Amino acid sequence: MIRNWSTAARTTLAAVRRLAPAGPSRRRAAPVTYTLITLCCVLFLISPAAGLNPVYGTGEELLAAQRAYFRRWGVIPAELFEDSPGSALTPATALFVHGSWVHLLGNMLFLYVFGAMTEERMGRLQYALFYLGCGYLALLGYAGANAHSQESLVGASGAISAVLGAFLFLFPRARVTSLLPFLFFLPLRFPAWVVLPFWVTLQWMAAGRAGDGPGVAYLAHLVGFGLGFAFAWVRFGPAARVKSVPVTAPEGENQP
Repeated sequence: MIRNWSTAARTTLAAVRRLAPAGPSRRRAAPVTYTLITLCCVLFLISPAAGLNPVYGTGEELLAAQRAYFRRWGVIPAELFEDSPGSALTPATALFVHGSWVHLLGNMLFLYVFGAMTEERMGRLQYALFYLGCGYLALLGYAGANAHSQESLVGASGAISAVLGAFLFLFPRARVTSLLPFLFFLPLRFPAWVVLPFWVTLQWMAAGRAGDGPGVAYLAHLVGFGLGFAFAWVRFGPAARVKSVPVTAPEGENQP
């Protein structure tokens, strides 16, 4: 199974959240973002990947159920371009499948942090179509580049990377707190235009070393990020950029 970017993000941004000037405590309306998070969490909890449902058994029986689950709902590049309507839908279903607790929590943290502001700027319907469309194309791009791979590709990383790309264009000066391992995990504040390109650079470097076996789908991250940034650029134009946003930071910090 090809996992998401949470493993890679964990080594560079051990915790990240949106920061903003102090102001009235209020939640931004982001029903699509919160619905996506809830749906991914619920589906994970009832799936064999969580290891909590006794229906799937334990030990080897559970592992077999997990493999079957990923192959049914995930993207298998070698099968995607066959004449099978079911395979053509897997880039959409794979967006809601996660391989482990770390995988799920890492993705949902990034979606929670960057999704709300992006959704508010785009509007609910446009944001939902943007998320699903970019996520589908990101997984499709990875499958096209690894057309012979038999490994299952699951996770929302492509779609969430698109959200990051759009966020970078729309809110380049939004402040982000990062804990960097090589700086002894000191909490430092950087604008998005510093943190997100740094993350993209790491993905690019890792993609050059990655094979087509189990691991992190770095190429899907790069495709998603590029699609998200390009969409925001074409749709909103340079004049739409927001230099500062008076919003309340989300509660707590978790490891992605």
